Amino acid sequence: MTSNISCPHCSATNKVPTTRLADGPKCGKCKQRLFQGKPVDLTSANYLSMISRNDIPVLVDCWASWCGPCKQFAPVFEQAAGQFEPKLRLAKLDTEGQQAIAAQLQIRSIPTLILFKQGKEAARISGALPLGQLKQWLNQNGVDL
Repeated sequence: MTSNISCPHCSATNKVPTTRLADGPKCGKCKQRLFQGKPVDLTSANYLSMISRNDIPVLVDCWASWCGPCKQFAPVFEQAAGQFEPKLRLAKLDTEGQQAIAAQLQIRSIPTLILFKQGKEAARISGALPLGQLKQWLNQNGVDL
């Protein structure tokens, strides 16, 4: 069985054997690592490929540079990327820099976490969470970490 994984560097879709996701796979197009152990920055150029072309769930942190709780949560989210990849892709959306996407997602407060599965929103929660609570929330929403 294979999984479609969108490259965080060039947005190319890669078919990777599911059993090999943890083996440091590289993009067939740009040859860079598909998993970096850190969140992917979402932009208008890569948003659709990151959300809709990954067979693994994608967790998006919607944040802004002026938001205190967002700044406090950033290291937790970074740590989560290091621990939860390749079972989960983590991505960050700067709601100030990417206002059109933030409006499309109907972001009303920040930080907001949105879990996508197969390109569709599966769950949403507002507020910063400690790593343990984040993992528990993901497990409750069907992400097997």
